[in-house]
Amino acid sequence: MQKFTPILLGSDINVYGMARSFNEAYGIKVKAWAASHLAATRYSKIVDVEVHEGFAEDPGFMNVMKQKIQEYKNHEEPVILIACGDGYAELLAKHKEELQEAFIVPYIQYDLLEKLISKEGFYEIAEKYGLPYPKTKIITMADYKAENYLTIPFDYPVELKPEDPVSWLDCQFEGRKKAFTIHDEAELADIVGKIYTHGYKEDLILQDFIPGDDSNMRVLNAYVDKNHKVKMMCLGHPLLEDPTPQSIGNYMAILPAFSQKLYDTVQAFLEKLNYTGMANFDIKYDARDGEYKFFEINLRQGRSSFYVTLNGYNLAKWYIDDYVEDSLKDKPTVYGNKDGKDYVLWLGVPVKVFKKYAYDNGAKRLAERLIKEGRYGTTVFYKKDESFKRWLLMHYMFHNYIGRYKKYYQVNKGQYFEKAAQSIKKQAEGIGEEQNHENEL
Repeated sequence: MQKFTPILLGSDINVYGMARSFNEAYGIKVKAWAASHLAATRYSKIVDVEVHEGFAEDPGFMNVMKQKIQEYKNHEEPVILIACGDGYAELLAKHKEELQEAFIVPYIQYDLLEKLISKEGFYEIAEKYGLPYPKTKIITMADYKAENYLTIPFDYPVELKPEDPVSWLDCQFEGRKKAFTIHDEAELADIVGKIYTHGYKEDLILQDFIPGDDSNMRVLNAYVDKNHKVKMMCLGHPLLEDPTPQSIGNYMAILPAFSQKLYDTVQAFLEKLNYTGMANFDIKYDARDGEYKFFEINLRQGRSSFYVTLNGYNLAKWYIDDYVEDSLKDKPTVYGNKDGKDYVLWLGVPVKVFKKYAYDNGAKRLAERLIKEGRYGTTVFYKKDESFKRWLLMHYMFHNYIGRYKKYYQVNKGQYFEKAAQSIKKQAEGIGEEQNHENEL
């Protein structure tokens, strides 16, 4: 086998998941370049993190990379760059031409990336290529100033989220969240007012609320080769999300799943786009019409995507088979979890947190059976990367979720059921908080 050098960008749990994937597949230690050293990769024997101040954005990123180009341009083996965050994926696409002097850069062209990372742009492309998404209204600062944004084309409750996640980081106020579930006009006016009077100037995305709890979510990772053909898709069924306001939407438990209809939809979409590299979709099942609705595409593997490797579709191998071994061209598409056997549950929280807080339905009962059989795993606890310091830090990280759920889960759950029950009931007969679509399992 030809030798190669993978370099990961970032230092978070996504980086550790990719480093572990490389270590499991090839037995190697990998390098990571980042702006800071985060907990998930500390005290590790499988990833060496090199910190460069200001590396997460221009001009700091390219100041470092110009030096790295000189260092690696005559490297004896292929060097492949893998982004583990949205910002790094954007930087790689933006500077792809220059970086290719020394590196393999398996990312799409920057003009397509700019469209896809914008939620407005993504929904325009989804509309063009037939990808289902929630009914959406764009709110601008001009709409807010003119006070004409309160008329909406769908019923309450609604979801409100920032169009620009980077600008959102600088907007701080009491009650700030990654996304808001809003139940009436007064609440909408209050939240939009707080947002636009605390420094945020970009657009807001207002969407029809899709009924159902965390277990109605789906996550899908796909790998598209250098010839723009989808070679792997792996569907996951999230059963629990982080309740912390700043982290709402981060998956904490993922059960493998399968849907050929969903796979066919995603494959057609990505191939029509001439996509390249890894893609990660956040999706929610809408019981009102039986459709899966797409919220966004991430142009890299997701932070919880180690569930793919756990279930036998090692994330690292797709890059190497494609760009180093050049062996994917004539291989058929792999549709993950098709046989329904050997499922492995991925957990980002302690088992007792999952058992206490995940919604009680058929999917949870299947997950509990897998736990009982020992068929579960995490990203960060890896037998080949054990030391006392790392063990202590990872257990501390996991232990913190006990307090997070105790503090935030009941509050969020209470607000949801108190305000949403009546408005959801109006949308469709039989659709309510009890919906769990166990018939899908």
